[in-house]
Amino acid sequence: MELQVIQLKEDKSNPLFASSEGQTLLEMYNDYYPTIGFHLPWVGYAIVRNQQVVGTCGFTGQPKEQKVELAYWTFKAFEGTGVASYACKALLEMARKTVPQLTIIAKTAPEHNASTKILEKNGFVFTEIVQDEEIGDSWLWMLEPARE
Repeated sequence: MELQVIQLKEDKSNPLFASSEGQTLLEMYNDYYPTIGFHLPWVGYAIVRNQQVVGTCGFTGQPKEQKVELAYWTFKAFEGTGVASYACKALLEMARKTVPQLTIIAKTAPEHNASTKILEKNGFVFTEIVQDEEIGDSWLWMLEPARE
């Protein structure tokens, strides 16, 4: 698997995004980038396996107050195949390589599920219930920077 940057105004005719999920993904980022900006590496990524987009991941914007939020989504047909685990690890590595002292956060639905297991395996700790624009009540997870 690999991550491919979803470009600002990505070409909708790109065969990589031919599926209905791929087209939805491009529409989402077409609406989202004007809100968060396009500042590498704090952007969205297509998760590509065997020349096929199997999900997406990225950051919800540039770091603010020494924190950055990550998110990931596996397309339904590929759930349970390690896509989200790969995405989470890849985003963590990218964030740590770029700004090692960041606290990395994530939000999930307020229930134990595959996403919460992935976050726990990667060292995240549940901290509190917060409001999220899309989810409503959500669990906030934090991963503090490594101590030197």
